Amino acid sequence: MDAKAKFSPTTPAKAKSTRRHTRSKLSAETVREIFRRFAAANPEPKSELEYHNPYTLLVAVVLSAQATDAGVNKATRPLFKIADTPEKMVALGEERLREAIKTIGLYRNKAKNVIALSEQLIKEYGGKVPRSREALEKLPGVGRKTANVVLNVAFGEPTLAVDTHVFRVANRIGLANGSTPLEVEQQLLKIIPADYARNAHHWLILHGRYVCKAKKPECPRCLIRDLCTYEAKTLPAEM
Repeated sequence: MDAKAKFSPTTPAKAKSTRRHTRSKLSAETVREIFRRFAAANPEPKSELEYHNPYTLLVAVVLSAQATDAGVNKATRPLFKIADTPEKMVALGEERLREAIKTIGLYRNKAKNVIALSEQLIKEYGGKVPRSREALEKLPGVGRKTANVVLNVAFGEPTLAVDTHVFRVANRIGLANGSTPLEVEQQLLKIIPADYARNAHHWLILHGRYVCKAKKPECPRCLIRDLCTYEAKTLPAEM
């Protein structure tokens, strides 16, 4: 059966209810179908940040705040050739680190945080990146989103990092109805099927970055457009 005929974005009982504090507007069957399609199109999604190990991933994510992955990668390619461990980064020093990442926004503060978190990793964890959200969030410059990325990408945990793309896509297509990243994260974790949880944030980020864009979503080439509840779709009249 054609997916468009089989799946309805909302259940009849909930279709009329769109109050701000409701959760997903979509049925469990529709949510599963959304992620089934994402998985079919991209079975093994990857972070677009380049890294060599958990430490370089952590540094890259810290540097990526208010910056593009492409911009971060351009700076970290030469940086990680000479400083891919906390010990090497501390030896490099804050001044040389600033010079290496000066093309990235907020580079002065980020350099300070990277050196500080590197020193803390050496002192408290023997130079290893901890596999604990609580421990990660105690590191300078590391918040919940960064911790979630590291736990997911480096350690395979089914965490969900809500960046601007995930926040927009989840609210727009009806997966969530949250006013803060934490609300969206909590709502998504409750509805995403367990077998798709590991890669869910990658799919949502990539969908938001390349298809469900902020200013003009590219609905004609969206693989879930028939399941999405967004009313202002950019579709030709015949679609």
